[in-house]
Amino acid sequence: MIELFKHILHLDFDWLFAQYDTAIYLILFLVIFIETGLVLMPFLPGDSLLFTAGLFARTGHLNLSYILILLFVAAVLGDNVNYFIGKNIGLRMLGIKIRGKKVVKQDYLDKTHEFYEKHGTKTIIMARFVPIVRTFAPFVAGVAEMKYSRFLSFDILGGALWIGSLTLAGYFLGHFEWIRKHIELVALIIIFISVLPVIIEVIKAKKAAK
Repeated sequence: MIELFKHILHLDFDWLFAQYDTAIYLILFLVIFIETGLVLMPFLPGDSLLFTAGLFARTGHLNLSYILILLFVAAVLGDNVNYFIGKNIGLRMLGIKIRGKKVVKQDYLDKTHEFYEKHGTKTIIMARFVPIVRTFAPFVAGVAEMKYSRFLSFDILGGALWIGSLTLAGYFLGHFEWIRKHIELVALIIIFISVLPVIIEVIKAKKAAK
């Protein structure tokens, strides 16, 4: 299991194909599901994994239609699991009292609820494209008790945009030899672009604080 995890993190698709053959579809499904569905697993390589899967679909190793459908289902299911974990477990845990005081003040929960009522739809879609944030966003939406019908509709839209854009980018750019030979560098570039909005917002916040 540790060996498998190591090769997934390094996007070593050649090893995965050699060891698991068509079962790689299940592995890809589980990686996307776990990254989006378990709040304790935010570090899996979702963006770069989708791009690489698209690239290998270009070379004929994977079926493009299969991975688009499977990974879309995995992303939506994962977010929904995370939402209900936040709503049914996270909210209860945050309501625990220590020495008569709640772990998290009710005022904070109310503000979170207000934020998701106002900006939740935009947050759910944009969070898909930001590592770590996309793992926590549905959990927090559940804690904030965002209306489920709103969450689901925009989660489906966000999931389709995320899976479709990155997988198809890998597929259509996969015919460039340089990209195929430097997939690890490309993966790092994708990760950097993904976290760039967070870096910009942190810089803006620091400037505003000054």
